[in-house]
Amino acid sequence: MDKQRFELGLNKRKATLGADYVTRNLANADEFTRPFQEMMTEWCWGFGWGDESIDPKTRSLMNLAMIGALGRMHEWEIHCRGALNNGVSKEQIRATIHVVAIYCGVPQALECFRVARQVLEEAGEL
Repeated sequence: MDKQRFELGLNKRKATLGADYVTRNLANADEFTRPFQEMMTEWCWGFGWGDESIDPKTRSLMNLAMIGALGRMHEWEIHCRGALNNGVSKEQIRATIHVVAIYCGVPQALECFRVARQVLEEAGEL
């Protein structure tokens, strides 16, 4: 493991998803899941999110579109919260869901809207 890239990834992950969420997630990792958590933090967050060529707000919008397209709604919910942390507005979330509807279908967009409404209500945005 590249310790420097892991630490960068840990900082990026906490900044987007929230320190409490990340700390809890890593603390709950066991012997079976810890290697994946460490690798994912280093690779996804250190290598991917650590590349400053794309700002966090844009990266969050990209993630919402891609994760929404895949229909991975648990991860979409987590990244919807992270997008708010990265300065994405509810209007930008709505526009991203419209893109999901156009390219992935209305049923998937409805799922994204359902989850976004919940996240936005919890955040006091609706």
